[in-house]
Amino acid sequence: MDSEFHMPTVLVVDDEKDLRDLIMLNLEREGFEALEASDGLEALKIAQRDEPDLIVLDLMLPQKDGLSVFRQLRDDSRTAGIPVIMLTARGKLEEKITGLEAGADDYIVKPFSPRELMLRVRNLLRRSLSAASSDVIEIDEFRLDKNHLKLHLDGEPIDLTTTEFKLLLALTEAPGLVKERGELLQKVWGYNDLIQTRTLDTHIKRLREKLGIHGSRIETVRSVGYRFAERADTGDFPSSGT
Repeated sequence: MDSEFHMPTVLVVDDEKDLRDLIMLNLEREGFEALEASDGLEALKIAQRDEPDLIVLDLMLPQKDGLSVFRQLRDDSRTAGIPVIMLTARGKLEEKITGLEAGADDYIVKPFSPRELMLRVRNLLRRSLSAASSDVIEIDEFRLDKNHLKLHLDGEPIDLTTTEFKLLLALTEAPGLVKERGELLQKVWGYNDLIQTRTLDTHIKRLREKLGIHGSRIETVRSVGYRFAERADTGDFPSSGT
């Protein structure tokens, strides 16, 4: 396996033991360390204790459903930044969009091939590690630490999810330049077939809210995409309009 991964730990959460064992077997063959949980409450306990590098999370779980588990993970500072691949037997596009809009990093529908899941796991970890491999970006009041996926604004830490950080990073890498919707969806989520969804708009709205008065730095370019304004001017730039 590529040495850049340094034996990441992946938590597999699914109530189907046969499927869980199959996923874990393939993870271990790829060189990952695999943890397992069979219900939502156990998943939360293990995630908070071990802080894995990635979580494969089934939505249909006993004790606590997967979406509730996911939201609790995002609300906990210990687990808020862990990438999550949602796993479900429900193949409707609406379910896929719901998972992504909730903040999931990827989504895969049962039945799937282990090879496809391993590819998604590797790609997601590679993107996360790549985002953390460079230096710090500093633009006015913004300081993005790509080594730790952390944002400081006006010297204060801002709690962003991994997806929110990657979205802000994609915008700040080229201040003043318009990032098209499809480009952002591909770069942040790895998708190019959901350009008409509200996934991006929902994350932009949440990101602006977390940035407070500085949320106006993210401009909407209607029918095209978004850009990070080169100069701070909280009176001129729209804070909404997605």
